[in-house]
Amino acid sequence: MAILVIAEHNNSALAAATLNTVAAAQQIGGDVHLLVAGANCGAVAEAAAQVAGVAKVLVADSAAFAHQLPENLAPLVVHLVQGQGARGYSHVLAPATTNGKNYLPRVAALLDVEQISEIVKVIDADTFQRPIYAGNAIATVQSSAAVKVITVRGTGFGPVAAEGGAAAIEALAAGSDAGISAFVGEELAKSERPELTAAKIIVSGGRGMQNGDNFALLYSVADKLGAAVGASRAAVDAGFVPNDMQVGQTGKIVAPQLYIAVGISGAIQHLAGMKDSKVIVAINKDEEAPIFQVADYALMGDLFEAVPELGLLLG
Repeated sequence: MAILVIAEHNNSALAAATLNTVAAAQQIGGDVHLLVAGANCGAVAEAAAQVAGVAKVLVADSAAFAHQLPENLAPLVVHLVQGQGARGYSHVLAPATTNGKNYLPRVAALLDVEQISEIVKVIDADTFQRPIYAGNAIATVQSSAAVKVITVRGTGFGPVAAEGGAAAIEALAAGSDAGISAFVGEELAKSERPELTAAKIIVSGGRGMQNGDNFALLYSVADKLGAAVGASRAAVDAGFVPNDMQVGQTGKIVAPQLYIAVGISGAIQHLAGMKDSKVIVAINKDEEAPIFQVADYALMGDLFEAVPELGLLLG
């Protein structure tokens, strides 16, 4: 039995989510093959070959895969699974990122199997656990499909080591452009602070911040902690901050070592995105706020007094 993991990368570096997905694949059992599909992605392939536990790295280096357009990538994956030169893959895994959620449903449809989304635990090769109802319940699902197509929630699995492996690298035939979609452009948020999904410390603000200008209080604390800054959906919907800062079920799923929630009531949607954090600190003046039910440390009080004092304590 072999497992195909589709690597998340930007054509120059391997994303951390790939290491979490490899960890899930190793728990399933069998040889793990890592697919690196991109353009001028040789450096990514070299890094992938060093990932602990990876038996082989398959490299599809072509302009058609430069931006991992699903219309181009999905047929490649299906070809590897069942087409000419099929390798007998029993599972296809990808990180539950924006990219993974884009191309993997197409892979499942082309293979005519169901997709199992955002698993957080492997029971055995056919059985997995995944959150439902905004994370309020965990469903155990069993699949009898010949090929299991799975997205992996990275916060559910500790990453494997990025070094220590010595996998063979195999080049695949150049891919072709399906010609039914085209990459137009992208705007990447630039910040000197850590990226939300990779940060060890996150300071998040909610509706209680009252306006966008008040987020300066959080930026000050975050800079002293070396933290990323996030926000609840309510703060994003109110226009306080851009949506790339949103933490929650429809935002980014995070699990930092420390999560500080400021002025966040703790709606189910938000809790689903951060409740796996190792330590949760909540600052809120509402003693009935749901966030206090999941918080390890709670400070009930006015955030406009508490946050500046916290900043002073941090120096």
